[in-house]
Amino acid sequence: MAAALDEEDISNEDYYSLLNVRREATQEELKAAYRRLCMLYHPDKHRDPELKRQADRIFNSVHEAYEVLSDPQTRAIYDIYGKRGLDVEGWEVVERRRSPAEIREEYERLQREREERRLQQRTNPKGMISVGIDATDLFDRYEEDFEDMVGGGLPYVEINKMHISQSIEAPLTTRDTATLSGSLSTHNGNGGGTINLALRRVTSTRGWGEVELGAGDAHGPLFGLKLFRNLTPRCFVTAQCGLQFSSQGVRPGVTTVLARHLDKNTMGYLQWRWGIQSSMNTSIVRDTKSSHFTLAFQLGIPHTFMMMSYQYKFQDEDQTKIKGSVKSGFFGTVVEYGAERKISRHSVLGATVSVGVPQGVTLKIKLNRASQTYFFPIHLTDQLLPSAVFYATVGPLVFYLAMQQLIIRPYVRAQKEQELEKQRESSASNIARKKQEAEAATRLNCLKVISVSSLGLIILNAWYGKFVTDNSRKNERAKVIDVTVPLQCLVKDSKLILTEASKSGLPGFYDPCVGEEKSLKVLYQFRGVMHQVLSGDTEPLRIPKQSHRIDADT
Repeated sequence: MAAALDEEDISNEDYYSLLNVRREATQEELKAAYRRLCMLYHPDKHRDPELKRQADRIFNSVHEAYEVLSDPQTRAIYDIYGKRGLDVEGWEVVERRRSPAEIREEYERLQREREERRLQQRTNPKGMISVGIDATDLFDRYEEDFEDMVGGGLPYVEINKMHISQSIEAPLTTRDTATLSGSLSTHNGNGGGTINLALRRVTSTRGWGEVELGAGDAHGPLFGLKLFRNLTPRCFVTAQCGLQFSSQGVRPGVTTVLARHLDKNTMGYLQWRWGIQSSMNTSIVRDTKSSHFTLAFQLGIPHTFMMMSYQYKFQDEDQTKIKGSVKSGFFGTVVEYGAERKISRHSVLGATVSVGVPQGVTLKIKLNRASQTYFFPIHLTDQLLPSAVFYATVGPLVFYLAMQQLIIRPYVRAQKEQELEKQRESSASNIARKKQEAEAATRLNCLKVISVSSLGLIILNAWYGKFVTDNSRKNERAKVIDVTVPLQCLVKDSKLILTEASKSGLPGFYDPCVGEEKSLKVLYQFRGVMHQVLSGDTEPLRIPKQSHRIDADT
């Protein structure tokens, strides 16, 4: 097992980082970098058997990297697959005249074949559980009627409705997909269920068609047909028709939607529905990186309304969003506001307060966990009571902050620690090998006489790894390694240029803190003046620079 892990880690070695060249490096740049490293690590320069063996190992790694990147075919394979792709059998039959673009096409073809095999194993399950809670007794109870009853002093909260739905997909071919879905619902003691089977075929790159068959104890059998078609690159149309069979006869229904891209981030929709609840609807949806806006008008029977909603997306790692909407029509007016936030890698928690006339006040809590949704609408009051609005707003916020501190953050922190530990265990053998190579490179270079002018670029100290500079993390331990000697060996003509690749792949470097953020800190002297710079792991670095100068006053 350890050998397999070591082999996997070695396969991820970055040849560009090892040679310290850009991914767009020309043949001349590759050759210059290769020659320079060969001069540093050629084994014939050492008589000591141990040093000769260590130099030979580093020299072979550099030679292997150059051999791969200097050949256009193997370089194209490496850029797509990584080192593991070079070990795949079959590349020897590929014509040497093939361009990188043709090799990339071959790779995409193989990817499509693998995707077809994956389709047979993928079901893509989706589900939703909705539990409706009636908590109106918290705000609308009549105290005098319950004082003499057993338990009358406690508010009565009940579950008055529930809905469960689930669907799975069964890809038949790359063009055909079958979807099986079902649902169960109950409300105030009455319930029912439905089951549906949909068969979808992609007819071309511009459209698809779907046939749906359904049955249920509430409405009877259902037959439906749905078509999608791209009319132009900016416009598409969907048409759906259905026949609902019941004891009252056949009830047909038709829905047509015409959509058009108004600009890069804005869509316009026109919808016409005939049959049950006939209506005409027009809407505009604008979705950008930082916001989502919807404006809709509908004329119909029995619902005619106007709706406007806005959502703001914070650019943070938790993907926090706040939203608000107003909907007004023949049924009354509803104002909703709320927020949602990512609480773990696969979970998003949201809460919305709905205040309306004559609907009253409702708190809606939603949890999305992967492809499953859990929805809890809590009806608080049929009237517009300020106390209900206040507790519906403040209560979830206080509860979330408490959960964040007591459960969510400790859980997420523990998950990250487990993932880091797994990464460390899986890469331990490779890190040990890289550490030995780095120490060997340092010893080899320490024996060389590096001629440096007193007015040229001199690396005085260099450290690579995790630095703790934030006072809030002062209890954390810094994890750095000394890379002064390896960095000095990369100086040429009083200049040091590092590319945007991870610096852990440079000769004499290794990763001292797997899975954590790393930086390179360099203290150097140029023309007798002290300089200092802190660079991110994958940031390009060029020194000397005037901006790195340390003022004498500080």
